[in-house]
Amino acid sequence: MQSEPLEVSIYRLLKKYNYKMTTAESATGGMIASTLVNVPGISSFFEQGYVTYSDAAKISMIGVPAETIRRFGVVSAETARAMAEGAARTAGCETALSVTGVAGPDGGTEECPVGLVYIGCHMRGRTVAERHLFDGDRMAVRRAAAETALRLLKRMLEEEGGSICEL
Repeated sequence: MQSEPLEVSIYRLLKKYNYKMTTAESATGGMIASTLVNVPGISSFFEQGYVTYSDAAKISMIGVPAETIRRFGVVSAETARAMAEGAARTAGCETALSVTGVAGPDGGTEECPVGLVYIGCHMRGRTVAERHLFDGDRMAVRRAAAETALRLLKRMLEEEGGSICEL
């Protein structure tokens, strides 16, 4: 038996909890949002997506503190957290996904190699950030980052079931 697509599972969970969500994407350039909108009915839960590719966009569109980027770097857990929290706050959503990283083939350094991606997920006041190092060309890194972000969202939504009191 074939399991349902990841984005359909996410849709079902968003619907179950009646959560609104948003995305703040840099390295994935809108891939997460594009995947989510494959699902009919997702517009009831997906508010908007931000493609904040530049540092300036992260600061002006979703309120990432410039100090966070200056102190920790744009590709960091701290920036991924700030992106997710800022997107959720700006869009007025319970949950948000963020991605910041180096898709390549250029731009990598020894400290921040090509394939390094941080994924943030904010849900009702709780934010987590994960570090990942993906292999492959630019498209492979972007696809892996988008899928991994969606898996993180699904996992957090599933965990949410244990923390919601149902009447």
